[in-house]
Amino acid sequence: MTDRSTSFGRAAADYARGRPGYPDDAVAWMLEGVQGRVLDLGAGTGKLTAAVLHARHDVVAVDPDPVMLATLEAHVPRATVMRGRAEEIPLPDASVGAVVLGQAWHWVDVEAASAEVARVLAPGGVLGLIWNIRDERDPWVAALSRVIGHSTAELLLAGGGPRVAAPFGPLEFYESAWSRPFTASSLHALVRSRSNYITGPDALKKDIDTALDALIARTAGLADGGEATMPYVTHAFRARVAG
Repeated sequence: MTDRSTSFGRAAADYARGRPGYPDDAVAWMLEGVQGRVLDLGAGTGKLTAAVLHARHDVVAVDPDPVMLATLEAHVPRATVMRGRAEEIPLPDASVGAVVLGQAWHWVDVEAASAEVARVLAPGGVLGLIWNIRDERDPWVAALSRVIGHSTAELLLAGGGPRVAAPFGPLEFYESAWSRPFTASSLHALVRSRSNYITGPDALKKDIDTALDALIARTAGLADGGEATMPYVTHAFRARVAG
């Protein structure tokens, strides 16, 4: 994983508060037929970890950032946690039934990570990749994107999607549309959890904050301290070792 992917610990509390979880149907599709323990790789604060546990799988959560893992342990105490990265997974060969990554595959070295994931998968195991993407068909969401820009993940999904390398076969795809409520405060937390904000200069952060406050001020529900609804489209992918 890239150095930028390990910057999120600076905003772990905002990530936990502002980022959405994952819809049950998309997680169930990724893990269809999976037996045994699931590895949540690049687990962050445990958004996907919690969803996998909810789907009645045992989970080990691996992330390179100790602050993110500490936040995960506080929010998802049932998970086993370990430090590690996609290119060096701290698990034995053929030890898990699935490896899943939420909002994380775009940070990895695809060739090295594909080989390492295949190493820890049991025969017939699944690699699952999932991203929550704001639905910009909603005019308000499009206006928000003009304020905060597009992330690496959003550009990847808009540009044709992820790829996996040997020994994996083709990626299957599943899409789920859903929405979640948010407040002005949780919207600010979401924006502060994004990598371009975390790693950006102070002047950029100030500009984003100012424009975001202006958008909130003219948004029904948010302007008076209430809630609005954010539409998402979740993009899920799965692959198995070829042959």
